This record gives sequence, structure tokens and C-alpha cells, in this order.
Amino acid sequence: MAVAFVSLAGFAAVLAELTLTPSPASAGIAGSNLRVGHSLRQYAEDYTFLSACKQIGGNLLMGAPFGVILPLLMPPRYRMVRVVLLTAVVMTLVELAQGAMIQGRAFDIDDVILNTSGALIGYLLLGRRLSRRFHMLARDGEKT
Repeated sequence: MAVAFVSLAGFAAVLAELTLTPSPASAGIAGSNLRVGHSLRQYAEDYTFLSACKQIGGNLLMGAPFGVILPLLMPPRYRMVRVVLLTAVVMTLVELAQGAMIQGRAFDIDDVILNTSGALIGYLLLGRRLSRRFHMLARDGEKT
């Protein structure tokens, strides 16, 4: 359990560094997006294929650790729903902080959706199995 907490704290530090540092070069072009899919269309229309993949993939990868680490800290009941909801709340707060306080950053609803989708993918690919094994070993350790 301690490893999961340390991992979550480490991930939180990396997340803060990636999302809450100013980007002065983007100050004039960063704008908030409250329309679902708007940024995704912009990536498809205005970005090169590689740049669009980096933008979308980066947002998916940013949410994936939530899907792997959080299940280790949660009881089994409704674990997937809890991971998705908690990720959505945390990433919404991060985006709000970006838009309100960080120079060159802006709130983007598509980022929240992609981050949350990344957490779901991380949960389905690794977090579910890892947490089952982890909690099974923890139960077996309590019995002995």
C-alpha cells in the first residue's frame, strides 16, 4: 500500500510539473475551450499527423497512471467508476487552475476527456489485473 501512495505522490509531482508550469511562449495563442471535440477537430485540421498524435497521445498517457495506481488504493466495489470519476474531477481542477492562474495555459474540456479516457484505458489494460492481484495478496497476508 505504501508503494501505491508513493507512486501516486510521485505522479502528482510530475503532473503538476507538466501542467502547472507557465508557458509564456503560448500566452498570446492559448484560449479556453468549452466545446467538446473542438480541440480534436483543430488537431485534425491544423496540425501535422505526428503533432496531432503527440497531442492526443500525451493527454491519454497523462491520465493512464490514474487508472493503474488508484485501483490499488480503492476497495473493489465500483472501482472502475471511482477511477473514472476521480480522474475527471482531478483533471477538471487541473484544467481550471491552468485557465485561471497559469500564464500561457488555458482550460480545455477535450483535455479532461482525453485524460479521463487515458485513465480508463490504463485501468482496463493494467490497473484491473494489478489491483486484483494486489488486493488478493493483501487478503492472504492478513489471514496468515
